[in-house]
Parts: sequence; C-alpha cells; structure tokens
Amino acid sequence: MDPLTRIRAICLALPECSERLSHGCPTFFVRAKTSFVKYIESGYDEPGPTIWCPAPEGVQAELVDAEPARFFIPPYVGHSGWIGVRLDVDPDWAEVAEIIHDAYRKVAPKKLVAELD
Repeated sequence: MDPLTRIRAICLALPECSERLSHGCPTFFVRAKTSFVKYIESGYDEPGPTIWCPAPEGVQAELVDAEPARFFIPPYVGHSGWIGVRLDVDPDWAEVAEIIHDAYRKVAPKKLVAELD
C-alpha cells in the first residue's frame, strides 16, 4: 500500500482532522488550523517519502540517537522538537501510528485529546 494512503487513513481517523496542501505537500491539521503531520514524497535531502510531526519533549533526541537510519531532525521545524520519520526504511506501521497519535495529542485541544482516551 502507498505510504500516503496509510498516513491519510491514520490521520483522518482522528477527531476533527482535515487534509490540505501546505507548501506543496499533503499536510494534516486539527480543526483546519494546526498542523500535526506533513507528508513529503521526497526532497530536503531525503530520497524517499517521509513524515514530519511534533514529538513529545525529549522524544526527538531519543529516536534519532537510537535509530538514525529511520528517524531524523527535519529542517525548518526540527528546532521545535519535530521528528522526521523515513517511510522507505521498512516502517513499523503500528509505531508510525503511535508517533502520529502523539503528534496529534501534542497540538490538539484537550477536549479532542480526551476523545482518544
């Protein structure tokens, strides 16, 4: 299955999530305002598809240090704690879904986060 199709299914299953292009890439938003996942087919020195999303405090360094072949600090947003996930390196889709859910929890209003729990 195409990685974007999987990412889209994970994201759009979350409360009040929508998708639109942002900077030419499919991007997923909470309440059409706050982005929490950007899908990039290729570019920014990455040969294959990636997602960029905000991560909980300390997770970015933990993942990049543990598995630099799968995770990276994305340009432009990495300084804010966002994580890059390479989807061409045999992704663990359960882990990708967990990363996306964590990103959603980081930016969504408490009322929407409570719907997940």
